[in-house]
Amino acid sequence: MTSGTLTTMDVEDTAQTYYARLQQIEASDSGGGQAWFMPIRKAAMARFSELGFPTTRDEEWRFTNVSVIANGAFVPAARIDAAIDTKQLDPVTVCAPGAHRLVFVDGRLCEKLSAIGSLPGGLTIRSLKGALASDDPVLEPHLAHHANYADHAFVALNTALMEDGTVIHVGKGRVVEQPIHLFYVSTAAEPAVATFPRTLIILEPGSQATIVETYVGLGDATYFTNAVTEIIVRENAVLDHYRIGSEGDGGLHIGSLYIHQSRSSNISSNSVTLGGALVRNDVHTVLDGEGCECTLNGFYLADGTRHIDNHLIVDHAKPHGDSREFYKGVLDGKGKGIFSGRIIVRKDAQKTDAKQTNKTLLLSNDAQVESRPQLEILADDVKCTHGATIGQVNHEALFYLRSRGMSEQSAHSMLVYAFAREIIEKIRVESLRTRLNDTLFDRLPHGDSIRGLV
Repeated sequence: MTSGTLTTMDVEDTAQTYYARLQQIEASDSGGGQAWFMPIRKAAMARFSELGFPTTRDEEWRFTNVSVIANGAFVPAARIDAAIDTKQLDPVTVCAPGAHRLVFVDGRLCEKLSAIGSLPGGLTIRSLKGALASDDPVLEPHLAHHANYADHAFVALNTALMEDGTVIHVGKGRVVEQPIHLFYVSTAAEPAVATFPRTLIILEPGSQATIVETYVGLGDATYFTNAVTEIIVRENAVLDHYRIGSEGDGGLHIGSLYIHQSRSSNISSNSVTLGGALVRNDVHTVLDGEGCECTLNGFYLADGTRHIDNHLIVDHAKPHGDSREFYKGVLDGKGKGIFSGRIIVRKDAQKTDAKQTNKTLLLSNDAQVESRPQLEILADDVKCTHGATIGQVNHEALFYLRSRGMSEQSAHSMLVYAFAREIIEKIRVESLRTRLNDTLFDRLPHGDSIRGLV
């Protein structure tokens, strides 16, 4: 995924395809949603046309070439009736029994696969399409207010062409006991299909919730998912958030997560990427109140020829904020991994405590990794650290396990699993943690040999 170039003609042709889709949305019965949103769609499309797709000449995209997307002639998915059933989803389902679940197939809500159940008072879960078509007052103050389409071409494209997704609103002081699972499924039944899922999550003051976003590909064809999530966490609210990427081998996934925190709020966002041909995960969180706490954990496995790019910005805008970033990657075959983590401490954000850690394990000589920790500190009374390590399996530990009777393959798998487990064990949703452990055993070389030993 590192070859190819972009030309002006590429951008113009692709923009025309997407602009035609925007015209279809405007001409549809719903008119693309509430009247106030159509000007935002048009402004976002105009901005996409100005920006074009990023190239490796752009510093923020230096190590990730998206020409495969720009040259792919992807067509926004038409209405497709779901040709899948719950049995096909069972191998990748990670939500616990009783969880509230919305399932989207090729970008559209599939009611027959969804199971919202009885919602407690103060909790609203609905499709974005339904919210846009109705006079839902929760949208206008929040939708497209935090995801910056002015500087990010893919966010601009999603903002212009979003048609469905999820809106979650947790009322003031409400505690949601059951996890909320959002399942975005690409059937990949036909090549060159694009989807633009949009998720909006709002936690009012003093509320608590657990939300899992899962992106899955079921077919072998090449497809493009451009997903944007906006999360607003109000005063003293607590969110436990997970984003699981298990795209198919032909999946091209650009995911953008924007988090806005208010005073004394607490968010833990955990990213696990185990699939896809090319994946870019952008996370931008703003600690915009005193006493905010933010934890960003991540794990990715890039084997074969997978290209996985994690790009994080943590912006401390107010004093007494704490942030922790801990990302790990395992690279095998000709896989390539990128970690770019930037911590910004604004002038008034005194007493900030921020720590960033990135560790990468290389399992082959052909794997590649780029690690770019960055600090931008404008205040003088802060505690900020960052660290990055890149290495191979510890030979002394390998020798120790073999001396205890394990085969070389099993000992090797045990050490790789132990490296990954440090992140997986931080996941609080038991069913999700169990599923990811099983997936790791299936994906790691000789993983079955240690399944019963840990």
